[in-house]
Amino acid sequence: MMYSIGQVAEKSGLSCYTLRYYDHEGLMPFVHRNKAGRREFSEHDLDFIDLITCLKATGMQLREIRKFVEMSMAGDETLADRLAIFKAQQESVHDQMAQLQKHLDKLNFKVRYYEAACEAGTEDAVSGNCEIPDAPITIDDAKRVKPKKVG
Repeated sequence: MMYSIGQVAEKSGLSCYTLRYYDHEGLMPFVHRNKAGRREFSEHDLDFIDLITCLKATGMQLREIRKFVEMSMAGDETLADRLAIFKAQQESVHDQMAQLQKHLDKLNFKVRYYEAACEAGTEDAVSGNCEIPDAPITIDDAKRVKPKKVG
């Protein structure tokens, strides 16, 4: 089955503009055009576009994706090089995930901190160490503005 650019946009979540841009940038040399010059996409093309979208979403630059596409089009002699690209991107994603986890830990701490501040009615009564995200947060009852909840 062949798909129009509009159908591919709907299936992929990419805009027609983005698909045309990717084609213009050399990321989709595999896409065929019909006699009228319109792009026609196959199921295999959709899978490749999904891979391009994945690589882009993980932070790979378009020039690197183009290099990968060119290698793919060159055939099996580039298998080891393509594997190296995926291993490098895999490591990059692991690094991104570790950084995101640090950010999430800090956000979780801040949520706990501000919940305690809201409970106490003031930040002045709250203490905790943001550099140690799992550190306890304490409320100094003597500095409370709101009375301690009973119960």
